[in-house]
Amino acid sequence: MTEKSVSIQVHGKVQGVGFRYHTRKAAQRFGVRGFVQNKADGTVYVEAEGDALAVDLFCEWCDKGPDWARVGEIKIQNLPVTGYIGFDIK
Repeated sequence: MTEKSVSIQVHGKVQGVGFRYHTRKAAQRFGVRGFVQNKADGTVYVEAEGDALAVDLFCEWCDKGPDWARVGEIKIQNLPVTGYIGFDIK
């Protein structure tokens, strides 16, 4: 199993719509570890790691988000794997 780690910056109507809560639920469903947090500029920032395929599927989910969010775009960057345990909302 190949591990992968990414940062995801999510732009659009993604704060105040339960995006972080549903991101954690999606991460748990895909078996992805890391965290999600709101940023002062109105974006949501995610760091996610786990099995490469699971992380890719999680990134696809982040590009859509929950039904009531309006994702404009996401920016994904590769990161070194750090060994997160669980998935936290910050």
